Amino acid sequence: MKLISCEGVTIGYDGQEAVTKVSFDLEQGDYLCIVGENGSGKSTLVKGLLGLIKPQAGSISFNGIRQNEIGYLPQQTMIQRDFPASVTEVVISGCLNRRGLLPFYSRAEKNRAAEKIKQLSITDIKKKSYQDLSGGQQQRVLLARALCATEKLLLMDEPVSGLDPLMTADLYQLVAKLNQTQGMTVLMVSHDLESAIKYSNKILHLKTETSFFGSTADYLKTEMCRRMMGELSDD
Repeated sequence: MKLISCEGVTIGYDGQEAVTKVSFDLEQGDYLCIVGENGSGKSTLVKGLLGLIKPQAGSISFNGIRQNEIGYLPQQTMIQRDFPASVTEVVISGCLNRRGLLPFYSRAEKNRAAEKIKQLSITDIKKKSYQDLSGGQQQRVLLARALCATEKLLLMDEPVSGLDPLMTADLYQLVAKLNQTQGMTVLMVSHDLESAIKYSNKILHLKTETSFFGSTADYLKTEMCRRMMGELSDD
């Protein structure tokens, strides 16, 4: 089942097109990585999927999921890293988009937050202040928060940015487990091409427009993949 279909999506700022006529489908159970060089439109496309920016042309359609049921794990900024709230408060805030104008969290929402805290193995830090945690712990907390928001789709924008190699591997393995054992659909923007190829089943390569969309196996056969992998090897 297709959860999201993008048809000829164009998004721009100040008269400049950041994303041009992009088309792809995201099916239930997919692990899709969006790759491309800086300035290729990856984060802009994410904003379009979340409804933060309206496409100038084309369409984004949803099937079996609403925009407010997407679990979103953004790039972290220094301001976000210093957020003065407890782990539990951050995690349960993932329920906000779906709850409307109700003034207090329900028992079901509190139970859901507790379940995600346990699932992500952060029970021992649930009372700690988010700003006092390591980068890896913070990303686990934000992943638990995203899981509070969704049953079906995780959308992640450079989720390992700023993490050391051990923390990076830990987060990738967590997400892969959610995809493989729980059927969570994953859409991840990544500059880490090697990991994108290792974990995904589909690749969308952007260069403001769609340079490639298809299976990871087919992407490995392309010249653009070989070129990007060669550039990584030369660094």
